[in-house]
Amino acid sequence: MSHEVVEKNIGLMVVLIVLVISFGGLAEIVPLYFQKDTTQPVEGLKPYTAIQLEGRDIYIRESCNSCHSQMIRPFRAETERYGHYSVAGEFVYDHPFLWGSKRTGPDLARVGGRYSDDWHEAHLINPRDVVPESNMPTFGFLADSELTGEDTPAKMKALRAVGVPYTDADIAGATEAVKGQTEMKALIAYLQHLGTAISIR
Repeated sequence: MSHEVVEKNIGLMVVLIVLVISFGGLAEIVPLYFQKDTTQPVEGLKPYTAIQLEGRDIYIRESCNSCHSQMIRPFRAETERYGHYSVAGEFVYDHPFLWGSKRTGPDLARVGGRYSDDWHEAHLINPRDVVPESNMPTFGFLADSELTGEDTPAKMKALRAVGVPYTDADIAGATEAVKGQTEMKALIAYLQHLGTAISIR
């Protein structure tokens, strides 16, 4: 088959392009499913607790990941500012991933333990009180909303179905662990978890 035949037949060209892209994509993606580095959790990684899981859902609901990434790239400028670059094993329990690519605010992959709960609360209530140049909106209303925990066990069961190692005891105690807590406390618990349980060598 000559190039001339392909170039004059648009339908054939489209089919061949789709085939080439499909095989190329498979050749790059399929091996990742068999590498331990991408499928096994890093040492020290634990699934989110019930309150952290609810906080993560609030983080997603409020679109925090639209302005904050959670993936430190392996460049000197990034590792000096944020810490060790992110590795795939850190995210095996995350569904969906919140890596992001836009940084209106700083990356949050290693924010856990860097600031106190009081700092996070003040920052969420009025970001400019702690970071004067911040353009982040206020989230003080989160302190007025209480969680019921009714849906938390179902969320944990769904995550267990896709490989997150929640035990029956974790699921059974989820509602009680969350009930009556504020959305503010849940979001802070999630932020305080980010990057703290990970030991990367």
